Amino acid sequence: MAKAIMVVGTSSGVGKSLMATALCRIFSEAGLRVAPFKSQNMSLNAAVTPDGLEMGRAQEVQAHAAGIDPSPLFNPVLLKPTGNHHSQVVLNGVAIGNMEAKEYYLNRKQALWQAITSSYEQLAADYELIIIEGAGSPVEMNLKAYDLANMRVAEMANADVILVADIDRGGVFASVVGTLQLLESKERERVKGILINRFRGDPQLFEEGKKWLEEHTGVPVLGVIPYLPDLAIAEEDSLAVSYFEKQGVQSDQNQRLRIGILRWPHLANFSDFDPLVHDPDIDVVWVTKAEEMHRVDAIILPGSKSTLADREWMMEREMDRELRALLKKGGFVLGICGGFQMMGDALEDRDQVESTLVHIDGLGLFPMTTSITGKKATRWVSATLGDLFYEQRITGYEMHMGVTNWREEKGRPFAMINEIGQADGAMGHDGRLIGTYLHHLLHNDHFRLGWLNLIRGAKGWDKLEVTLSYEQMEEASIERLAETVLTHVDRKRLFELAGADMSV
Repeated sequence: MAKAIMVVGTSSGVGKSLMATALCRIFSEAGLRVAPFKSQNMSLNAAVTPDGLEMGRAQEVQAHAAGIDPSPLFNPVLLKPTGNHHSQVVLNGVAIGNMEAKEYYLNRKQALWQAITSSYEQLAADYELIIIEGAGSPVEMNLKAYDLANMRVAEMANADVILVADIDRGGVFASVVGTLQLLESKERERVKGILINRFRGDPQLFEEGKKWLEEHTGVPVLGVIPYLPDLAIAEEDSLAVSYFEKQGVQSDQNQRLRIGILRWPHLANFSDFDPLVHDPDIDVVWVTKAEEMHRVDAIILPGSKSTLADREWMMEREMDRELRALLKKGGFVLGICGGFQMMGDALEDRDQVESTLVHIDGLGLFPMTTSITGKKATRWVSATLGDLFYEQRITGYEMHMGVTNWREEKGRPFAMINEIGQADGAMGHDGRLIGTYLHHLLHNDHFRLGWLNLIRGAKGWDKLEVTLSYEQMEEASIERLAETVLTHVDRKRLFELAGADMSV
């Protein structure tokens, strides 16, 4: 049976995913066969595996850190909120339908737990060490009886537990002590260490704080991890403040594009835009008001987990007028997945799969109508772009519910899917309008550079000759994270928890 270490947090957003990612890399580089595991994940930032199954994006990153291929075994239950107390439930990589919270917790708990234990047992048979990530806080007392992601999982896996707290948000002493006090005594015994995360300044200044915590809790502080800005590692939570701040080193050139991305309520797969957020030659503007669209060079309509509801949100804020004004003055619009669907004449959801809306008008930019259906398309593909992008070959994945029908010849497709010889999306003749179902599009460095240079050329600016490789940037960030954690933890104690040789 594999050894297990579980990372839990004093709350959401304290850095559990990043600490689990670091541990996956640290112990993988130490020579152990390591796998990540998060039994139940609630996130709209999902990924598709090479065989077309769905899982949490954070666990995909952790698998990469561990040097293994992604698998839904690492995240057997994924909840994707659709609003109104409902979530789409993805079980073992396949969407099985929408459920109300009450139904999920009261009626499906046992079946879901069986899926969780089955996945874990398969991993434990194949790997030496499992790095388990908890969800939220392990002491949400109103939900603890239904919890499938924290201390019940630690007991099932016989895991030693590390508690992570974020000192940058304040209240670190109360959050650590309060969490430990609210745990049952048998749960508290599993907690073998505390990690203080996102410390700004000299960690030596926290020595008195470390001593106080150890005296009042009886649990050793394994380390004080410095605040690490500009990590190109996908966030799990779309509300993570650090994600929506401008990241990256700023370029010293004056010709900087401003790319606006609509931040609607059901924003999904927001990691699609990580390469833009971290590009030093771009300012990313997260748009929630019409007036924020005035000074951008391009607008991106991102994916949505409730497409009709988010289209209604856009209309209520009178954003259509500003979008058309942008196009009239020569701006660019890129729609991805749900954003692409909104670019048509209308959206229909007659069975109310995603929301209570049945019909809503689209932007009318392409002659098409999309009908939301209960069947979900998930697949990795390669595609060939048209001559405007020099027939480049790209990769990406589809993850959508809905069928798009054209009321007339759709004209110029955005790309051709190589595996099936089928057209994807649509594009205006000059590239100012692009719509596609392909997520991960902007991670293709050559396409991203080509699209940005179209925008720069329209402004009369010089084209960029090189662009960052986001894949290399993500890998460098994982290495930087792992090295920093390893430098600032009690390495001997950490490796003892894993039962590993510390001669890494």
